[in-house]
Amino acid sequence: MAGSIDPAHQVALRPDPIHQFELHSLVPFGHIGNQQIAFTQSALYMFAAVAVITLITIVATSSRSVVPGRMQSLAEIFYEFIADTVHQATGDEGKRFMPLVFSLFMFVLVLNLFGMIPYAFAVTSHLVVTFGLAALVIGVVVVFGVMKHGTHFFGLFVPSGVPKPLLALLVPIEIISFISRPISLSVRLFANVLAGHIAMKIFAFFVVGLFSAGAWGLLFPLPLFLTIALTALEFLVAALQAYVFATLTAIYLNDALHPGH
Repeated sequence: MAGSIDPAHQVALRPDPIHQFELHSLVPFGHIGNQQIAFTQSALYMFAAVAVITLITIVATSSRSVVPGRMQSLAEIFYEFIADTVHQATGDEGKRFMPLVFSLFMFVLVLNLFGMIPYAFAVTSHLVVTFGLAALVIGVVVVFGVMKHGTHFFGLFVPSGVPKPLLALLVPIEIISFISRPISLSVRLFANVLAGHIAMKIFAFFVVGLFSAGAWGLLFPLPLFLTIALTALEFLVAALQAYVFATLTAIYLNDALHPGH
């Protein structure tokens, strides 16, 4: 129908800031019980992120010239930055984890930046996505740690030099601390993205509301300035949270290499 509004765009125009995080089925696959299985816009953005990262990497490394161009220089800066982060956290043995940490960093960064595009979907604002990434990291830590060190890996939960009577108290604390890692890693990213996008949408509606509020419209530059400042801050947060995720990943992977206290 002429003049109709696309449903996704209509959701973006609602004053409720929570509606921007709703999932929408693009290709339904059926149901398992009462749960619908579908390809959503969240999955679409994740595939798009992988495609963008792959394209940038291929273009940046296609020439491999001694005097790098802009794309090659940018790729080398990101790679060396993450390589230094991994080396500082894990030492020389951590080089084997560089592809994993670099991939996670780029994936989170691109998804965060996608979320800053107007009317786009912020994938990392969903806890199930960030928890899935965090669970992958902890899964690698446990599997690699057991494969490399055997049962000695579980010495991670037994602090050295502690009197035996205290171990009954400290070992459960260490286990709980380890289990809480994927929770804290995922919630940190999810909460920052969620809160930032809610705040941006609220301030944006203040601008629209004041602009059409008659004499009160004279005040609209204030929320407009705050919206611009908040948007700039969210771009910084998008990059910072990707770096924090990669750094904590490297720190956790160090336990798989050196499980002893």
